[in-house]
Amino acid sequence: MGGRHTQLKGWRGYRERVEILAFVIGVALMVVGLAVSIALHELGHLWPAKKFGVRVGQYMIGFGPTLWSKRWRGTEYGFKAIPLGGYISMAGMYPPSPQAARRDGRAAGGFFATMVQDARDANDETLHGDDDTHVFYRLPIHKRIVVMLGGPLMNFFFAIVLFSILLTGIGVQTATTEVARLSECVPTTSSTECTDASPAAPAEAAGIQPGDVIVSIDGEPVADFAAASAIIRSSPGEQLTFVVERDGSEQTLQVTPATIQTEVTAADGTTTTQEVGFVGIGPSVEYVQQPIWAGPQMAVQNVGAVAGIIWQLPAKVWQTGVDLVTGQPRDPNGPLSIVGASRLSGEVAAADSPVLNRVAGFLSLLASLNIALFVFNLIPLLPLDGGHIAVALWEGIKRLWAKLFRRPPPKPVDATKLVPLTFAVFVALLVMGGILILADLFNPVTLF
Repeated sequence: MGGRHTQLKGWRGYRERVEILAFVIGVALMVVGLAVSIALHELGHLWPAKKFGVRVGQYMIGFGPTLWSKRWRGTEYGFKAIPLGGYISMAGMYPPSPQAARRDGRAAGGFFATMVQDARDANDETLHGDDDTHVFYRLPIHKRIVVMLGGPLMNFFFAIVLFSILLTGIGVQTATTEVARLSECVPTTSSTECTDASPAAPAEAAGIQPGDVIVSIDGEPVADFAAASAIIRSSPGEQLTFVVERDGSEQTLQVTPATIQTEVTAADGTTTTQEVGFVGIGPSVEYVQQPIWAGPQMAVQNVGAVAGIIWQLPAKVWQTGVDLVTGQPRDPNGPLSIVGASRLSGEVAAADSPVLNRVAGFLSLLASLNIALFVFNLIPLLPLDGGHIAVALWEGIKRLWAKLFRRPPPKPVDATKLVPLTFAVFVALLVMGGILILADLFNPVTLF
């Protein structure tokens, strides 16, 4: 007895170690997936910028100290220690500083004026004189928009690829018409356990066997288990004719669904008790590959869902902070930090399920993360890509207005004046990110 107990204890310890290792691998995979997503995002900026002749000084993945870098064709490519972001440095993101500002050196006027001048000084260092043509701010409006839109679009296209692999390559788990198991009895409102007094389940009593494939019910062909279940649930107490395929031949069986009570939740959230039919069959589940357009459709649907979260982001982060302080369960559909996404990836990797299920779960998480990067970066506020797009559009409107009224072309928009707003947005994002990280550490959303 003692030896068996020791064996069981050793087996449990082994399984715990395997689960921990799988969890760590899942987290590492999400970090790598995030790094790839960031690399693609920055590549989406880099390629059109170079194509349009803009000088790009650096292409970096991560922040902090540089781990590795190599200069190639005028651009330094490298990796930094903290893989939580990335950037490219383009020459002349803004017009040169006004001559007065150059003469005066550091601007007077306090903290924000100093920030504006610091931004101008840093920008001026990337310019090779006022006649430099290989700079971002001299690009036509549409080319500037293409450069800034390239990053988010790369995340969107990457999400389409991931969703396509998930839905078309692997498929969607679907309950089929093949019977996998039978219930022994009819459940009651008070108990789901079978006793000697429990009535036998109609399917078993009618002679249905595991492995049977349901062809039709009452003359109506059924393509999947959902169709069969709909007919059964709507026919309590009514005899139904089942045609099943068994060992290559069709058999006809008479099945009368038992009547059970079940709770049904309506679209408005109200719950009612209804009588439905029950025969006691459990379907087999298999991956069913979806059409090639299913991946793009899923990506578009996710854009709408994420946009709904982003639109309410401050309120949702506030509620997440309240739930963290009060210990209340978090909204499972609320925002997550990269810590939360990595934790979910670890849970998927450590789940007691087939490997294909875990791969599908990871692909779904990474694709959703890229949709979030796509939507978030389109917010029309600096320092996000959407902010630079908004600046370019504003300059385009000013130029169009001048052209319509035959006025001289306006000067390029000096976005360095928006540095105080950019700083406020950065601080807000930092605070919200900090709250989400703390919540993901101490009040996490879990899958299981």
